[in-house]
Amino acid sequence: MRCCLTAPQAARSALASLSALPAPHHVLRSAALIAPVVLHGLRTRHSGPVAAVQLELVTLAEDHAVLTWFTGVPGTDDGLGQMLPAITEGEVVYGTHPARLNRVAGEDRPTAHHQVELTGLEPGQTYYYQARSRGVPATPTPLHLVGGNAVGTSPHGLGTPAGPYSFTTPQPPPGRHLLSIALCNDLHLGETTAGLVAGLPLLRGVSQTPGRAPYPEIMSRAVVAEARRRGADLLLAAGDISAGGAPRDLATARRILDGFGVHGRDYFVVRGNHDRATPEGDAFHRAFLTAPGYFAHEVGGLRIIGLDTYEKAGTGADAGGMGAEQLAWLRARLREARDQPTLVFGHHPLTVRHSLFPVGAGQRLARRQARALLAAYAAARGVFLHHAGHTHRNKRTVLDEAPHVTFQEVSAVKDYPGGFTLLRVHSAGYALNHYTPRDTSARAWLERSRRVAAGLWPHYALGHSVTDRNSVAAHDLSGITRPTPRDPLPGRLTAA
Repeated sequence: MRCCLTAPQAARSALASLSALPAPHHVLRSAALIAPVVLHGLRTRHSGPVAAVQLELVTLAEDHAVLTWFTGVPGTDDGLGQMLPAITEGEVVYGTHPARLNRVAGEDRPTAHHQVELTGLEPGQTYYYQARSRGVPATPTPLHLVGGNAVGTSPHGLGTPAGPYSFTTPQPPPGRHLLSIALCNDLHLGETTAGLVAGLPLLRGVSQTPGRAPYPEIMSRAVVAEARRRGADLLLAAGDISAGGAPRDLATARRILDGFGVHGRDYFVVRGNHDRATPEGDAFHRAFLTAPGYFAHEVGGLRIIGLDTYEKAGTGADAGGMGAEQLAWLRARLREARDQPTLVFGHHPLTVRHSLFPVGAGQRLARRQARALLAAYAAARGVFLHHAGHTHRNKRTVLDEAPHVTFQEVSAVKDYPGGFTLLRVHSAGYALNHYTPRDTSARAWLERSRRVAAGLWPHYALGHSVTDRNSVAAHDLSGITRPTPRDPLPGRLTAA
């Protein structure tokens, strides 16, 4: 199975030395030795010394923030270069002055995969915090290769392992709240190894712990549940629903997504390059009943346009492509209602900027078509968001040619950092916030899968800064009406 990322021959020697993962027989031997310890640790609270690492500020909104970290047993190795998990308590102390951390938020049970939500925060306020387990301060994921950091929006505390670290809450989106939409992509049902980078064979990838359920199923179910818990009214899945277009995997994806609601009313799906037709036929269309694969749907004045960005024959590793008929259809829809609030989603991004990995044509939509879409957006002031996947990272981009549009890449559901982005639509603006699920099995897999790409993955996938995964923008969305409880999410699907 080939990942969406590609790299030229010249990059191989540069990155090959970074691959320090053990050979498969070493992994198996280590797994056999540590399995009893791991199973015991999953049931028993750890009483010895702990190390608290991988601190990350995942979510930052105007009134809440979500922090995650991992506790391990110092001096141990699970066979993949990570400490064995240490189940223990976790808490965050915080306040509005670095010397007065006088508020405390904790967890409801001991765990090795900590997730603490700070609530009741004030918009526009700077908070200082320290996450800790059994008195040991958590240290951040070292994002030294990017222009930001994992723990906040301020450099306060960097260079001092104990912190405190800081963040400043944004202002809320202007206007009244209308509805919320979960944006997700790259579920990859059927995949068995995460992080197989095409062109870089020494990056072996990471597989699920033996005996546990397939990680794409764990993550997809957890994201559906978390999106509902976070109040999502709609869910949009932007392609690569399967790992290779197999009928069985797409049928499994359909059953999981049906847990959110009714397809074509509560959730919508478009095709990615991994969902292309196989010798067995076009299983994607059979599973999701969208023929053709692009459409427009309206909910209370909000126009949602789904694009098929792999409407072509190919191996899946080449650039995304849209047929001439689809492109003409999209231009016509935008011209007929230039000012209507419009959200567009499709698998391939129009452009890929500031990537840690070498950027090839296979990471984006074909250049000429991307320019055509950008020109269409520039002439349609109602378009405010283009949601894409494929790159498996969180990245917010605003282009000079269409400054009223946010181009948001969302990280993959299937592995680290996992989760989805919640779009909160207000009458005069919107917010984008990234969330990871609270499910225990999902959190264990997210910690395990952060080690793909020879450990480089957190530098790339989490986001260069907190604003790549959490942002607020102003836009006139007053033409949208809020769905009423008695008539949930009325809408109409308009085939191309």
